[in-house]
Amino acid sequence: MMKLADDPQVAAFRAEFAAFLDDRLPTEAQARTRSRSSADVPDWARDWQRTLFDHGWLLPGQPPEYGGRNATLPQQLAHLEELARRRIYHSFNPQGLGIIAASLLTFGSQEQKSRWAVPILRAEITAALGMSEPEAGSDLASLRTRAVLKGDVFVVNGQKIWTSGAHDADVLLAFVRTDPDAPRHHGISALLVPTDSEGVVRRPFGSIAAEDDLDFNEVFLTDVRVPRANLVGPLGEGWRVANGSLGHERTLLWLAYAERLEDLIRDASDVGAGQEWYATLRLDLQALRLLGYRQLGPDRDPAEVSVLKLLGSEAVQSAALHALEAHGPEALPHPALTGPHCHMNNEAFVSSWFERYARSFAGTIAGGTSEIQRNIIAERILGLPR
Repeated sequence: MMKLADDPQVAAFRAEFAAFLDDRLPTEAQARTRSRSSADVPDWARDWQRTLFDHGWLLPGQPPEYGGRNATLPQQLAHLEELARRRIYHSFNPQGLGIIAASLLTFGSQEQKSRWAVPILRAEITAALGMSEPEAGSDLASLRTRAVLKGDVFVVNGQKIWTSGAHDADVLLAFVRTDPDAPRHHGISALLVPTDSEGVVRRPFGSIAAEDDLDFNEVFLTDVRVPRANLVGPLGEGWRVANGSLGHERTLLWLAYAERLEDLIRDASDVGAGQEWYATLRLDLQALRLLGYRQLGPDRDPAEVSVLKLLGSEAVQSAALHALEAHGPEALPHPALTGPHCHMNNEAFVSSWFERYARSFAGTIAGGTSEIQRNIIAERILGLPR
């Protein structure tokens, strides 16, 4: 796997983390219980995440009190590369770790960091993200879920959809409209909604991958009372929190796409050798890594993250489709295993070829759709008019 040439500090950092993994990694027998959704974290995985937190290896870029060791960006990349090399899933509550806890560390009060962020980081509770609604998908500014402040309590009414893992989550970071008269991108606020609150109903439903793939949810909120203390950031500043939340998700997201591309290179070699699409797959991986490494430099442009997100997600989807078509009818049975099993990874990444292709659409939608990324690239990099 191609990587940046390590300076001595990064090399020492990588070696220390590798030694930690050699010594502490759970065995296959310990990891027998598997996760059923993106907020269902088995006991062994909770213990493992707490171990990472306690030793500063969960989010190395954070200070020790938040599961890190104040690592530099190149050191953080080395950490993620080592996880990817060993096929270790960073967290079985990925939105809780990568978006919600990260957002609380950026925008939350000290009390919220202690009450919510640290327990999420330590896998003592799990979290889900409530953004999309039936009439507000990529266009978050169109959301209709209302929260009316009455004294020290918000009363919330509305509906969320595509809320991954909500039925297994302990708390929902929900974006709500608190000022219906404000312009579209104003008057939105972010609230932490405990999912056991009266009036919260969660209904999981199957996905295109399988009827029993229960991760997506409809979430109905009827007169749900949420303490004002659960407001994340200033009242009406939810748009800024939302952009920060997606920014946390996107920053090193390209590395996950690189891992998926490497998986596809390995697992589709039986049908790809000598094919143009397979050569393109290899070139896409090389381009993604080179562009990703450029983001580590001092002159990086935040808008270029959209280039990485677009290239990575679209390359994975294109390659998965070619592999599906090349394998023919044998690509359809479900469940199936199309790559090596690793007990520390998410089985969805090596499931049937149909499922791998179907799941690739999540990459072109979550974290900002490909259409949104193209708009950002056009306006902020190419300078085209809106």
